[in-house]
Amino acid sequence: MPKIAEIQTIPFKLPLAGALSWGKASRMDAAEHVLVRLVTDTGHVGLAESTPRPTIYGETPESVQVIVRQHLAPRLLGMDIFEVEAINRAMAVIANNHTAKGAIDICLYEAQAAASGKTLLEHLNPPQRRVKVSFILGMSSVEAMLSEARAVYERGVRVLKVKVGRNFEHDLALVKTLQAEFAGSDLSLYADANEGLLPAEAPRQLAQLAELGMLYVEEPLPVELIAERAALRASRALPLIADDSAFTPRDLARELHFDTFDILNIKTARTGYTQSRQMLAAARARGKGVMVGSQASSTLGTIRAAIFAGLEGVNHPSELSFFLKLKDDIVNRPIEISNGYINLDTLAGITIDEQRLAAAR
Repeated sequence: MPKIAEIQTIPFKLPLAGALSWGKASRMDAAEHVLVRLVTDTGHVGLAESTPRPTIYGETPESVQVIVRQHLAPRLLGMDIFEVEAINRAMAVIANNHTAKGAIDICLYEAQAAASGKTLLEHLNPPQRRVKVSFILGMSSVEAMLSEARAVYERGVRVLKVKVGRNFEHDLALVKTLQAEFAGSDLSLYADANEGLLPAEAPRQLAQLAELGMLYVEEPLPVELIAERAALRASRALPLIADDSAFTPRDLARELHFDTFDILNIKTARTGYTQSRQMLAAARARGKGVMVGSQASSTLGTIRAAIFAGLEGVNHPSELSFFLKLKDDIVNRPIEISNGYINLDTLAGITIDEQRLAAAR
């Protein structure tokens, strides 16, 4: 069976067309990511995108390269690519480093597909081939956000995630402005507070969002406030999405125990395919909804997330359009979004453009 012969890391930087701001103070002006390439002793290759977030996971492009080169690769070289559970146990010896390990895990599945003479899509074989997408609007001026919303709507997006929490009155005004702008259209909105609301005010604020027709809200309260989050969920003011509170299967078990959320946001960039599948199964077993987040991925990472989003049980719009924010990319052509959906079968033939990757290194 094919064995891991080499794991390469190639850092790249892609400027954003406009800065993405969220939470209390976070801001992103460029996607500074790492392409992970796993090569087997039989010459089969798996590719994935590591998306380090210093303000979220503590990872940087530099730390991803070091942890892979000096700690993960030495443990994995020579292992059978089909022994996924054993490989994940070997990686678990290293704490955290979510996106480094997540990228390696996804690489395994594409290498398996190649060794079996299949594409990654054929290998995972998701039953849903049309996946509904959402787009993340960062915090900015109303004019800038309206302009971005119009642009992505023209590109086929029909669901927008609006960042809230810094100034709630401004947030409400923005939602009303967006709704007025797209009145009569098929556009839907939901919110992401990035833990920015206060327990005393959150029930009232969520009720206001519900009155405006928002679909749901992501992480309204700080994750350490477990009892308060459980109480907020029990109030049924608005369905709650778990993201920061459920980084790993272990986190998810805690959240399910305390029943703190309605919808799980799985980010394959941080949990790969193996742990993401575990989390999908656990959420479904408890009757929770599921969406897939892209973790601000470029087109390559978006494709990996989109294929996972086609699996049974992913039943809410997934964040698969961040590539629309990028000025450039490392692939040969963009993903097409048609009337709110990505057709997974249209992803065939989208590959790394070595010249564009070299320019972005």
